[in-house]
Amino acid sequence: MAKLTKKQKSWAVDAEKLYGVDEAIALAKQYATAKFDETIEVALNLGVDPRHADQMVRGVVTLPKGTGKTVRVAVFAKGAKADEAREAGADIVGAEDLLETVQGGNIDFDRCIATPDMMGLVGRLGKVLGPKGLMPNPKLGTVTMNVGQAVKDAKGGQVEYRVEKAGIIHSGIGKASFPAEDLRANFDALVDAVVKAKPSGAKGKYVKKVALSSSMGPGIKVDVAEVATV
Repeated sequence: MAKLTKKQKSWAVDAEKLYGVDEAIALAKQYATAKFDETIEVALNLGVDPRHADQMVRGVVTLPKGTGKTVRVAVFAKGAKADEAREAGADIVGAEDLLETVQGGNIDFDRCIATPDMMGLVGRLGKVLGPKGLMPNPKLGTVTMNVGQAVKDAKGGQVEYRVEKAGIIHSGIGKASFPAEDLRANFDALVDAVVKAKPSGAKGKYVKKVALSSSMGPGIKVDVAEVATV
């Protein structure tokens, strides 16, 4: 076993104990002692096998207290829709020129939005944007004619969540500097969205385990009974 660092030895977290949500948030904030403002992260272990299409869990949720991150948004649009995107605060707006930029490996954005008429163009970027989780998707509201609202949502605390191979969803719910009540509001919003997104193919217990941590801090197990009844 690797030796514990001095910092790890100072963590008074019981690895076997299940903590209440508010207590777990308080501990995650307490142990966020890095020189930067750490992100408070949630890991949800779900009773699904995402290899099956009817057990995929994916969606978007707006965190009511924001993410604390600056989100750079790129929009594929032309004409009036391009103007609308710029007015809403999009960082990068373009069409063929943006396609060439991305094909050249310059992906300087965190979210990608496109109008439906641009998807023939954007489709060529599937191998580039897909693996990074940046491919516009109608189900996630990132293929839309309402680009102004989509840009505002992306910059205003909206996050995407997607279950990984092992059945786990990882998502940030804000920064360690956030008040505990704001982190709790964001935590509840995320969990509520994931619970409502329960797929038809999920059998048995849906939310199996929940853990909270800061970017550099210990994992803190949360009592699932306090989180969800599904």
